[in-house]
Amino acid sequence: MSKLTLIATATFGLEAVVKREIESFGYPIVRSEDARILYTGDERALCHSNLWLRSADRVLVLIGEFTALSFEELFQQTKALPWADWIPADGCFPVEGSSVKSQLHSVPDCQAIVKKAIVESMKETYGLERFPETGAKYPVKVSILKDRVSLTLDTTGPGLHKRGYRVRTVPAPIKETLAAAMVQLSFWREGRLLVDPCCGSGTIPIEAAMIAKNVAPGLGRNFLAEEWDVIPKALWKEERTAAFRAVKQDHGIVIRAFDIDREAILAAAINAREAGVDDCITFRTLDIADLHAYLEKAGGPEPYGIMITNPPYGERIGEKDKIAGIYRALSDFYRREKTWSLYLVTSDREFEKRFRKEPADRRRKLYNGNLEICYYQYYGLRPPRQDAETGSSEPAAK
Repeated sequence: MSKLTLIATATFGLEAVVKREIESFGYPIVRSEDARILYTGDERALCHSNLWLRSADRVLVLIGEFTALSFEELFQQTKALPWADWIPADGCFPVEGSSVKSQLHSVPDCQAIVKKAIVESMKETYGLERFPETGAKYPVKVSILKDRVSLTLDTTGPGLHKRGYRVRTVPAPIKETLAAAMVQLSFWREGRLLVDPCCGSGTIPIEAAMIAKNVAPGLGRNFLAEEWDVIPKALWKEERTAAFRAVKQDHGIVIRAFDIDREAILAAAINAREAGVDDCITFRTLDIADLHAYLEKAGGPEPYGIMITNPPYGERIGEKDKIAGIYRALSDFYRREKTWSLYLVTSDREFEKRFRKEPADRRRKLYNGNLEICYYQYYGLRPPRQDAETGSSEPAAK
């Protein structure tokens, strides 16, 4: 096994979540930067990361880093890297780039120079003058920030949010990676009721169920590096087999998902079945204003419930009156249910004022695609701790 430096890219605001995921795998962190976490691992770690990272965007392998102030420096230092160790003679290696606050600010020129340098490097190894690029893809990314060049290969292909289960969708869906992060940043655990009253195509409840059942988010898809000769096929097979075995079948997961749109509920149910978590999610068409009454009929709102939701907001699909109605319904619900916690994401900067007088217990700036949003967290009372010996319980602090 080779020692590799891997990079998990992430949406701004989710770096800490992704870092915790990587640390839970046991891989040493090199450093954390804006929108990316560098860590060390081997070829197995590359496979495992693609299969298991829930909130990262993709996994890159770092080929080299250096400072370049001229095109000649960029060419020579790129050429000196071991490209033939990764890219075979028939490999397809498109180059894309970015440059921020750097002397080399022309991205097309940087891409062309990196491409030429890789070709010249491979000529020396393979003894060829031309490369057909008819084989597997090895996308090269040249990123230049303040004159510091980073050259990577993309191992993932389509972003990690492409789980493969979303076969039916609705307008303005939340990204799967963001939904997973919302759950990971909450206090929800199996054994506590989880409710999403604006579930849309079901992304938040599905991601929550996958976390609780320990379903690897990449289990239902393929990755670019699976076609690479440098990564043994046996590793991918072993990691997938281990992921299948890790799925929890005996669980106490109770998730209820609602939406006023019947078509959205139908789509959510289909997606949950595709993800293999339809056994622990109940979907129902319901107006959020009727949520409390519905739970009352079902025996009353269970104490210490968790609500995680992504309601419609102005920049996306909701009209102002509809959004105001959702906020009123949420406010009414939480006036009655003091033990419940709310985790809500929206781009509406007036949400706190409209929901309740006091501010959120915590806020986090995030992005859903290119849209800046805020993740509001309101903590209800935690369930009482259970004394292991006496069976008695006492309230836990927030």
